[in-house]
Amino acid sequence: MERMAQKMKKYRFRNNLGLKIIAFFFSAFLWLIVVNVDNPIGSRTFADIPVRIINDDIITSSGEVYQVIGENTVSVVVYANREVRQKLDPEDIIATADVSQMDTTTNLIPIDISIPEFGDDYDSAVAVPRNIRIQREKSGSKVLALTAETNGTTPRDGYTIGSLTADPNNVTITGPQSALDQIDRAVARVDVEGISKDTTRKAELVLYDANGNELGQTQLDNNLGEEGVSVAVEVLKEKTVPVKFGVTGTPAEGYRYTGCTSVPESIRICGTSSDTDEVDEIRVPASVISVEGASAPVEQTVDITAYLPDGISLVDENAGSITVTAMVEQEGTRTIKMLVSSARITGLAENLEVDYEPDAEITLQFRGDQQALDVLDISNAVSINLSDYTEPGEYEVPVEVNIPDGIELISGATVNLTLSEKTEEAPETSGQESD
Repeated sequence: MERMAQKMKKYRFRNNLGLKIIAFFFSAFLWLIVVNVDNPIGSRTFADIPVRIINDDIITSSGEVYQVIGENTVSVVVYANREVRQKLDPEDIIATADVSQMDTTTNLIPIDISIPEFGDDYDSAVAVPRNIRIQREKSGSKVLALTAETNGTTPRDGYTIGSLTADPNNVTITGPQSALDQIDRAVARVDVEGISKDTTRKAELVLYDANGNELGQTQLDNNLGEEGVSVAVEVLKEKTVPVKFGVTGTPAEGYRYTGCTSVPESIRICGTSSDTDEVDEIRVPASVISVEGASAPVEQTVDITAYLPDGISLVDENAGSITVTAMVEQEGTRTIKMLVSSARITGLAENLEVDYEPDAEITLQFRGDQQALDVLDISNAVSINLSDYTEPGEYEVPVEVNIPDGIELISGATVNLTLSEKTEEAPETSGQESD
């Protein structure tokens, strides 16, 4: 009976064995179809994947350097099922170019793509383009004097920058010879924003070509190391002082010297605090200007830098030229200059406002008794009447002068003024709190 049961079981297993095998393979095939429909193989492209050059010592050990021609990134197309594609990040993809596989004729290196984190979970991955090209050339070095300059920032108000000294004072640049040939000068660029005393600051190494264009340094190295470059910054105190002049000689008969005027009347100097504190004016020796035999004002350009005290210099080194006028006038006459801003404005319409150049002057010449002329004071006697000017525009307006008896205004003076509509200011409003 027991033997009969075993025989029946064997019979059932072998019964329709072919159909059972076919059903098994059909089920497996159907499962594959379902899986591929639900999680199909497809592609996904990742852009800007950086390419890492490996085994580049093959080039550098022979005294050469290289640079990538074109972009050093590629696009990578990954073929995988939907689940893997959705999990992939650009950081998972590694693109390498092995110099040992370079075609020495074309300098093309094939790009290999790997995705270690996903092992065999993806079908394939290819780079676009499939190769990267490099350029080989001899390397070299270049020693340059290192000068210092500011980066456009300014010290605290009332101060100016004096000397700038770079440390070290030279730098050795190494890299491709073609890149070295472009370098014209090396600069230590330092930030001086807000400083008011001598200090030493870290600086940035900047390279320029012969046209003053800043050069990139990605292919270059230097010998500055971790210490880099620093700049010792000298900070000087600024001060504005008047310029005083004297003259020599005697004017022509019937004429006299009445004083000097200059443009500008004062200059900005700088130096250490102790030096600038000692300077209240810059005086030009009388021997510089002569009025001998003159019957008219004598005008002369003077280079003021020659008369600066030791330790003192100009804030603007290009502002050393001063135009000096030694006033020589006929006896019984006097010329007075004053700023337009010192004159009283009268008769200005309520809807207009007046404008003029900040340094605009009025020149007035008087005749009379010399003693009366010598004490003549017109500081409160000059006015400009605008009652006849009621429309916006540019006008040449006569100057009115109230002078004492016995003094005559030889020639009338005019000033150039601009009248414009007055700008109305918005009324102030007070804020209201809401409950």
